[in-house]
Amino acid sequence: MGDRHRDLLAGIVCVNLATLTWAGNHILGRWLRGSAGPFTISAIRFAVAGAVFALLLAQRPAADRRLGPDARRLLLMALVGVVLFSPTLYAGLRLTTAVNAALINGLGPVITVVLAAAVLGERLTVARVGGAVVGLAGVAAIVLGGRGATGGGSLAGDLIVLAAVLCWSVYSLLGRATLRSRSPLAATALPVLLALPVLAAGAWWEAGRIPLRLTPPAAMALLGIGLLPSLVGFLAWNAGVQRLGSGGAMVFLNTLPLYGGARPARTPRPAPPPRGALDRGREPLVGPLAVVSTRPDSGRCAAVPPFDGAGNGWI
Repeated sequence: MGDRHRDLLAGIVCVNLATLTWAGNHILGRWLRGSAGPFTISAIRFAVAGAVFALLLAQRPAADRRLGPDARRLLLMALVGVVLFSPTLYAGLRLTTAVNAALINGLGPVITVVLAAAVLGERLTVARVGGAVVGLAGVAAIVLGGRGATGGGSLAGDLIVLAAVLCWSVYSLLGRATLRSRSPLAATALPVLLALPVLAAGAWWEAGRIPLRLTPPAAMALLGIGLLPSLVGFLAWNAGVQRLGSGGAMVFLNTLPLYGGARPARTPRPAPPPRGALDRGREPLVGPLAVVSTRPDSGRCAAVPPFDGAGNGWI
């Protein structure tokens, strides 16, 4: 296998790792809507990721730690890829389902192809245009024609998530240019660290409107979002963009419904959570293997049915 093929394979692995972690982000982001607001979730997740990024960045050469001549591009990446993208996504997840959000990400390749052609002057190949059109048709059919099939959600929520996808497309294009002179670590870490003060200010403003309910399960979910989608996901994505280009990487956003566990249209809608299950600190622990809830009257842990992939409730 030649170097080119190894690089291509490494890029595919990286972007799939990123979308795998982001599918979990959609599910947990939907679940956390009762515990924290969009800015608060974003500030906490990137504070966790930012602390690790700062430690890793400290090991890099001084030139990689400075903003340098591409400071403007890094600031724009911080704005569209962190400050705007993350709170917008979580705002949308308050109104629509995790499955809908994953499916709407299928529009990412369409947006990226158009932006790459308009801004970067990239040639519109038949493969790129064809793949983008197929993704667009699939998303339009499911979201507009089968709203009930994807577990509900509102059009407003879908449109907000679409705005987040647009932000991510712009971030990926900026990242491609930045990665020509930066390592994936620096191109990921610097925008996150630059965005943290703005996210903290947004969380402070939001606190009076959407109080933070930091129960142990919610804290675990926020820690998981900070370490996996924010740290591993962002870093893997930019490593993939460096190898595949922004357009090549965005094609793999269509794997989000697969990793998010999107179900067939005839799957019945799950029952709502038991009354009081979200009260008095009895939130379920959401995880890939099991979910448990503590009974206050017995002090023991009882099994709780798993959380459904749409982020609507328990199966």
